[in-house]
Amino acid sequence: MTSADSSLPKRAEDGGRHGRHRRGGRRRGEQLMVPKAEFDSYYGRPVIKAPSWEARDIAGYFFLGGLAGGGSVLAAGAHLTGRTTTAKAMKVSSLAAVSLSAAALVHDLGVPSRFYNMLRVAKPTSPMSVGSWLLAAYGPAAGAAAASAVTGRLPGVGAVATGAAALLGPAVASYTGVLAADTAVPAWHGAYRELPYLFAASATAAAAGMALVVGPVRENAPARWAAGVAALADVGISQAAERRLGMVAETWKSGRAGVLLKTAKALTVGGAVTAAVLGRRSRVAAVAAGAALLAGSACTRFGVFAAGTASAEDPKYTVVPQRERLATTTAGEG
Repeated sequence: MTSADSSLPKRAEDGGRHGRHRRGGRRRGEQLMVPKAEFDSYYGRPVIKAPSWEARDIAGYFFLGGLAGGGSVLAAGAHLTGRTTTAKAMKVSSLAAVSLSAAALVHDLGVPSRFYNMLRVAKPTSPMSVGSWLLAAYGPAAGAAAASAVTGRLPGVGAVATGAAALLGPAVASYTGVLAADTAVPAWHGAYRELPYLFAASATAAAAGMALVVGPVRENAPARWAAGVAALADVGISQAAERRLGMVAETWKSGRAGVLLKTAKALTVGGAVTAAVLGRRSRVAAVAAGAALLAGSACTRFGVFAAGTASAEDPKYTVVPQRERLATTTAGEG
Protein backbone atom coordinates (compact mmCIF):
# COMPACT_ATOMS: atom_id res chain seq x y z
CA MET A 1 0.00 0.00 0.00
CA THR A 2 1.35 3.41 -0.94
CA SER A 3 1.58 6.27 1.49
CA ALA A 4 -1.32 7.98 -0.30
CA ASP A 5 -3.49 4.86 0.13
CA SER A 6 -2.69 4.59 3.81
CA SER A 7 -3.90 8.14 4.39
CA LEU A 8 -7.37 7.50 2.97
CA PRO A 9 -10.29 6.63 5.27
CA LYS A 10 -10.45 2.87 5.80
CA ARG A 11 -13.58 0.69 5.78
CA ALA A 12 -14.82 -0.90 8.98
CA GLU A 13 -13.75 -4.46 9.70
CA ASP A 14 -16.98 -5.78 8.17
CA GLY A 15 -16.31 -3.91 4.94
CA GLY A 16 -15.93 -7.21 3.11
CA ARG A 17 -19.51 -8.11 3.85
CA HIS A 18 -20.70 -4.82 2.46
CA GLY A 19 -18.41 -5.30 -0.50
CA ARG A 20 -20.26 -8.49 -1.49
CA HIS A 21 -23.48 -6.51 -1.88
CA ARG A 22 -21.94 -3.59 -3.79
CA ARG A 23 -23.34 -4.67 -7.16
CA GLY A 24 -26.75 -5.60 -5.89
CA GLY A 25 -27.20 -2.61 -3.63
CA ARG A 26 -27.35 -2.44 0.15
CA ARG A 27 -29.65 -4.63 2.25
CA ARG A 28 -32.48 -3.01 4.15
CA GLY A 29 -31.28 -1.38 7.30
CA GLU A 30 -27.69 -1.16 6.14
CA GLN A 31 -26.02 2.24 6.17
CA LEU A 32 -22.89 3.57 4.63
CA MET A 33 -20.06 3.30 7.13
CA VAL A 34 -18.59 6.60 5.84
CA PRO A 35 -20.91 9.60 5.47
CA LYS A 36 -21.18 11.33 2.14
CA ALA A 37 -18.15 13.59 1.87
CA GLU A 38 -18.09 17.21 0.89
CA PHE A 39 -14.69 17.99 -0.54
CA ASP A 40 -12.90 21.11 0.54
CA SER A 41 -9.26 20.10 0.19
CA TYR A 42 -6.86 17.26 0.77
CA TYR A 43 -7.17 16.99 4.55
CA GLY A 44 -7.43 20.75 4.96
CA ARG A 45 -4.17 21.46 3.22
CA PRO A 46 -3.86 24.52 0.97
CA VAL A 47 -4.91 23.90 -2.61
CA ILE A 48 -2.53 26.49 -4.01
CA LYS A 49 0.91 27.54 -2.91
CA ALA A 50 0.99 30.72 -0.85
CA PRO A 51 3.16 33.53 -2.23
CA SER A 52 6.79 33.02 -1.33
CA TRP A 53 7.43 36.76 -1.48
CA GLU A 54 8.53 38.60 1.64
CA ALA A 55 5.99 41.24 2.65
CA ARG A 56 8.73 43.74 3.43
CA ASP A 57 10.18 43.39 -0.07
CA ILE A 58 7.15 43.02 -2.31
CA ALA A 59 4.53 45.03 -0.43
CA GLY A 60 7.24 47.65 0.00
CA TYR A 61 7.94 47.42 -3.72
CA PHE A 62 4.24 47.97 -4.42
CA PHE A 63 4.11 51.04 -2.16
CA LEU A 64 7.36 52.65 -3.29
CA GLY A 65 6.62 52.11 -6.97
CA GLY A 66 3.24 53.76 -6.51
CA LEU A 67 4.78 56.69 -4.66
CA ALA A 68 7.32 57.15 -7.45
CA GLY A 69 4.84 56.93 -10.32
CA GLY A 70 2.22 59.13 -8.71
CA GLY A 71 4.87 61.58 -7.60
CA SER A 72 6.11 62.06 -11.15
CA VAL A 73 2.63 63.08 -12.27
CA LEU A 74 2.36 65.68 -9.51
CA ALA A 75 5.93 66.82 -10.20
CA ALA A 76 5.07 67.48 -13.84
CA GLY A 77 1.98 69.41 -12.84
CA ALA A 78 3.97 71.49 -10.39
CA HIS A 79 6.64 72.08 -13.06
CA LEU A 80 4.08 73.33 -15.56
CA THR A 81 2.32 75.64 -13.08
CA GLY A 82 5.44 77.24 -11.68
CA ARG A 83 5.41 75.54 -8.29
CA THR A 84 9.16 75.16 -8.40
CA THR A 85 9.81 74.11 -4.80
CA THR A 86 7.24 71.33 -4.94
CA ALA A 87 8.35 70.26 -8.42
CA LYS A 88 11.98 69.87 -7.39
CA ALA A 89 11.13 68.04 -4.17
CA MET A 90 8.74 65.66 -5.91
CA LYS A 91 11.25 64.83 -8.64
CA VAL A 92 13.84 63.94 -6.01
CA SER A 93 11.22 61.99 -4.04
CA SER A 94 10.23 59.97 -7.10
CA LEU A 95 13.84 59.11 -7.89
CA ALA A 96 14.44 58.00 -4.31
CA ALA A 97 11.23 55.96 -4.26
CA VAL A 98 11.88 54.13 -7.53
CA SER A 99 15.46 53.42 -6.46
CA LEU A 100 14.28 51.88 -3.19
CA SER A 101 11.52 50.05 -5.06
CA ALA A 102 14.05 48.49 -7.43
CA ALA A 103 16.28 47.59 -4.49
CA ALA A 104 13.38 45.82 -2.78
CA LEU A 105 12.60 43.87 -5.95
CA VAL A 106 16.22 42.84 -6.45
CA HIS A 107 16.47 41.81 -2.80
CA ASP A 108 13.43 39.57 -3.24
CA LEU A 109 14.85 38.08 -6.43
CA GLY A 110 18.05 37.31 -4.55
CA VAL A 111 20.41 37.91 -7.46
CA PRO A 112 20.51 41.24 -9.37
CA SER A 113 21.11 39.44 -12.65
CA ARG A 114 17.60 37.98 -12.48
CA PHE A 115 16.15 41.43 -13.05
CA TYR A 116 18.35 41.96 -16.11
CA ASN A 117 17.38 38.52 -17.38
CA MET A 118 13.74 39.65 -17.43
CA LEU A 119 14.72 42.37 -19.89
CA ARG A 120 16.04 39.91 -22.46
CA VAL A 121 12.56 39.21 -23.79
CA ALA A 122 9.58 41.56 -23.95
CA LYS A 123 6.25 39.78 -23.41
CA PRO A 124 3.27 42.13 -23.66
CA THR A 125 1.03 39.45 -22.11
CA SER A 126 3.24 39.11 -19.02
CA PRO A 127 2.68 41.70 -16.26
CA MET A 128 6.13 40.91 -14.86
CA SER A 129 7.81 41.49 -18.22
CA VAL A 130 5.88 44.69 -18.86
CA GLY A 131 6.67 45.90 -15.36
CA SER A 132 10.36 45.23 -15.78
CA TRP A 133 10.47 47.26 -18.96
CA LEU A 134 8.42 50.04 -17.37
CA LEU A 135 10.93 50.32 -14.55
CA ALA A 136 13.83 50.21 -17.00
CA ALA A 137 12.33 53.13 -18.95
CA TYR A 138 10.93 55.09 -16.03
CA GLY A 139 14.02 54.99 -13.80
CA PRO A 140 16.35 56.92 -16.14
CA ALA A 141 13.62 59.46 -16.91
CA ALA A 142 12.99 60.07 -13.21
CA GLY A 143 16.74 60.28 -12.63
CA ALA A 144 17.31 62.82 -15.39
CA ALA A 145 14.39 64.94 -14.20
CA ALA A 146 15.69 64.99 -10.64
CA ALA A 147 19.29 65.67 -11.67
CA SER A 148 18.30 68.62 -13.83
CA ALA A 149 16.06 70.06 -11.10
CA VAL A 150 18.76 69.82 -8.44
CA THR A 151 21.68 71.09 -10.53
CA GLY A 152 19.80 73.57 -12.67
CA ARG A 153 21.61 72.26 -15.73
CA LEU A 154 20.10 71.23 -19.06
CA PRO A 155 16.60 72.52 -18.25
CA GLY A 156 15.31 71.44 -21.65
CA VAL A 157 16.42 67.87 -21.10
CA GLY A 158 15.00 68.03 -17.60
CA ALA A 159 11.63 69.18 -18.92
CA VAL A 160 11.50 66.34 -21.45
CA ALA A 161 12.50 63.82 -18.77
CA THR A 162 9.86 65.23 -16.43
CA GLY A 163 7.20 64.74 -19.10
CA ALA A 164 8.38 61.22 -19.90
CA ALA A 165 8.34 60.23 -16.24
CA ALA A 166 4.85 61.67 -15.87
CA LEU A 167 3.60 59.70 -18.89
CA LEU A 168 5.03 56.46 -17.51
CA GLY A 169 4.07 57.24 -13.93
CA PRO A 170 0.46 55.97 -13.94
CA ALA A 171 1.53 52.64 -15.42
CA VAL A 172 4.35 52.31 -12.88
CA ALA A 173 1.90 53.11 -10.09
CA SER A 174 -0.76 50.60 -11.11
CA TYR A 175 0.88 47.71 -12.96
CA THR A 176 1.68 45.97 -9.67
CA GLY A 177 -2.06 45.58 -9.18
CA VAL A 178 -2.23 43.77 -12.52
CA LEU A 179 0.77 41.68 -11.49
CA ALA A 180 -0.88 40.57 -8.24
CA ALA A 181 -4.25 39.92 -9.87
CA ASP A 182 -2.59 37.74 -12.51
CA THR A 183 -1.77 35.12 -9.87
CA ALA A 184 -4.03 32.32 -8.57
CA VAL A 185 -4.23 33.93 -5.12
CA PRO A 186 -7.99 34.22 -4.41
CA ALA A 187 -7.93 37.58 -2.60
CA TRP A 188 -6.03 39.13 -5.50
CA HIS A 189 -7.32 37.33 -8.56
CA GLY A 190 -10.92 37.63 -7.44
CA ALA A 191 -10.56 41.43 -7.51
CA TYR A 192 -8.67 41.52 -10.79
CA ARG A 193 -10.83 44.35 -12.15
CA GLU A 194 -10.53 46.60 -9.12
CA LEU A 195 -7.00 45.94 -7.86
CA PRO A 196 -5.10 48.05 -10.44
CA TYR A 197 -7.43 50.98 -9.80
CA LEU A 198 -7.10 50.55 -6.05
CA PHE A 199 -3.33 50.62 -6.38
CA ALA A 200 -3.57 53.73 -8.57
CA ALA A 201 -5.76 55.48 -5.99
CA SER A 202 -3.38 54.45 -3.23
CA ALA A 203 -0.42 55.74 -5.24
CA THR A 204 -2.18 59.07 -5.77
CA ALA A 205 -2.81 59.35 -2.04
CA ALA A 206 0.86 58.64 -1.31
CA ALA A 207 2.07 61.17 -3.88
CA ALA A 208 -0.32 63.81 -2.59
CA GLY A 209 0.89 63.10 0.92
CA MET A 210 4.51 63.52 -0.10
CA ALA A 211 3.70 66.80 -1.86
CA LEU A 212 2.00 68.08 1.30
CA VAL A 213 5.05 67.14 3.36
CA VAL A 214 7.75 68.61 1.11
CA GLY A 215 5.94 71.53 -0.52
CA PRO A 216 5.13 74.94 0.95
CA VAL A 217 1.54 75.75 1.87
CA ARG A 218 1.22 78.31 -0.92
CA GLU A 219 1.86 75.55 -3.49
CA ASN A 220 -0.16 72.66 -2.05
CA ALA A 221 -3.61 73.25 -3.60
CA PRO A 222 -3.18 70.51 -6.26
CA ALA A 223 -1.96 68.06 -3.62
CA ARG A 224 -4.98 68.78 -1.44
CA TRP A 225 -7.33 68.18 -4.35
CA ALA A 226 -5.50 65.00 -5.33
CA ALA A 227 -5.72 63.74 -1.75
CA GLY A 228 -9.49 64.21 -1.69
CA VAL A 229 -10.02 62.45 -5.02
CA ALA A 230 -7.70 59.62 -4.01
CA ALA A 231 -9.48 59.08 -0.69
CA LEU A 232 -12.90 58.90 -2.35
CA ALA A 233 -11.60 56.53 -5.02
CA ASP A 234 -9.81 54.36 -2.48
CA VAL A 235 -12.93 53.87 -0.36
CA GLY A 236 -15.23 53.29 -3.34
CA ILE A 237 -12.93 50.86 -5.14
CA SER A 238 -12.24 48.91 -1.94
CA GLN A 239 -15.96 48.43 -1.40
CA ALA A 240 -16.42 47.32 -5.01
CA ALA A 241 -13.58 44.82 -4.64
CA GLU A 242 -15.08 43.37 -1.47
CA ARG A 243 -18.46 42.94 -3.15
CA ARG A 244 -16.89 41.13 -6.08
CA LEU A 245 -14.81 38.88 -3.82
CA GLY A 246 -17.84 37.56 -1.95
CA MET A 247 -16.80 35.24 0.86
CA VAL A 248 -13.13 35.75 -0.01
CA ALA A 249 -13.55 39.33 1.22
CA GLU A 250 -13.33 37.86 4.72
CA THR A 251 -9.56 37.90 4.24
CA TRP A 252 -9.71 41.66 3.65
CA LYS A 253 -11.69 42.24 6.83
CA SER A 254 -10.12 39.92 9.40
CA GLY A 255 -6.72 39.18 10.89
CA ARG A 256 -3.66 41.23 10.06
CA ALA A 257 -5.08 42.31 6.71
CA GLY A 258 -8.27 43.56 8.32
CA VAL A 259 -6.36 45.67 10.84
CA LEU A 260 -4.11 47.13 8.16
CA LEU A 261 -6.91 47.92 5.71
CA LYS A 262 -9.14 49.50 8.37
CA THR A 263 -6.18 51.58 9.49
CA ALA A 264 -5.45 52.50 5.88
CA LYS A 265 -8.97 53.76 5.34
CA ALA A 266 -8.92 55.84 8.54
CA LEU A 267 -5.53 57.36 7.73
CA THR A 268 -6.37 58.08 4.09
CA VAL A 269 -9.74 59.67 4.78
CA GLY A 270 -8.44 61.49 7.84
CA GLY A 271 -5.43 62.79 5.95
CA ALA A 272 -7.55 64.02 3.05
CA VAL A 273 -10.02 65.79 5.35
CA THR A 274 -7.22 67.40 7.37
CA ALA A 275 -5.53 68.58 4.19
CA ALA A 276 -8.75 70.08 2.84
CA VAL A 277 -9.77 71.83 6.06
CA LEU A 278 -6.47 72.86 7.65
CA GLY A 279 -3.74 72.20 5.10
CA ARG A 280 -4.32 75.40 3.18
CA ARG A 281 -3.42 77.56 6.20
CA SER A 282 -1.19 75.52 8.52
CA ARG A 283 2.16 74.03 7.59
CA VAL A 284 1.98 71.70 10.57
CA ALA A 285 -1.46 70.46 9.54
CA ALA A 286 -0.29 69.95 5.96
CA VAL A 287 2.66 67.85 7.08
CA ALA A 288 0.46 65.83 9.45
CA ALA A 289 -2.08 65.22 6.69
CA GLY A 290 0.67 64.21 4.29
CA ALA A 291 2.18 61.78 6.77
CA ALA A 292 -1.24 60.21 7.33
CA LEU A 293 -1.77 59.79 3.59
CA LEU A 294 1.64 58.19 3.16
CA ALA A 295 1.04 55.81 6.05
CA GLY A 296 -2.44 54.99 4.77
CA SER A 297 -1.09 54.09 1.34
CA ALA A 298 1.56 51.85 2.86
CA CYS A 299 -1.07 50.13 5.01
CA THR A 300 -3.20 49.52 1.92
CA ARG A 301 -0.37 47.75 0.10
CA PHE A 302 0.68 45.68 3.11
CA GLY A 303 -2.98 44.91 3.92
CA VAL A 304 -3.77 43.64 0.43
CA PHE A 305 -0.59 41.58 0.54
CA ALA A 306 -1.59 40.03 3.88
CA ALA A 307 -5.08 39.27 2.58
CA GLY A 308 -3.59 37.43 -0.37
CA THR A 309 -1.38 35.31 1.85
CA ALA A 310 -4.30 34.44 4.14
CA SER A 311 -6.54 33.46 1.23
CA ALA A 312 -3.88 31.17 -0.24
CA GLU A 313 -3.24 29.42 3.06
CA ASP A 314 -6.92 28.56 3.70
CA PRO A 315 -8.24 26.08 1.10
CA LYS A 316 -11.86 27.16 1.45
CA TYR A 317 -11.13 30.42 -0.34
CA THR A 318 -10.01 28.45 -3.37
CA VAL A 319 -12.53 25.61 -3.33
CA VAL A 320 -15.80 27.27 -2.32
CA PRO A 321 -15.76 29.96 -5.04
CA GLN A 322 -14.89 27.30 -7.62
CA ARG A 323 -17.80 25.19 -6.42
CA GLU A 324 -20.13 28.19 -6.59
CA ARG A 325 -19.02 29.01 -10.13
CA LEU A 326 -19.53 25.39 -11.16
CA ALA A 327 -23.02 25.37 -9.65
CA THR A 328 -23.89 28.59 -11.47
CA THR A 329 -22.58 27.22 -14.76
CA THR A 330 -24.46 23.96 -14.31
CA ALA A 331 -27.69 25.78 -13.47
CA GLY A 332 -27.28 27.99 -16.53
CA GLU A 333 -26.75 25.01 -18.81
CA GLY A 334 -29.76 23.29 -17.34
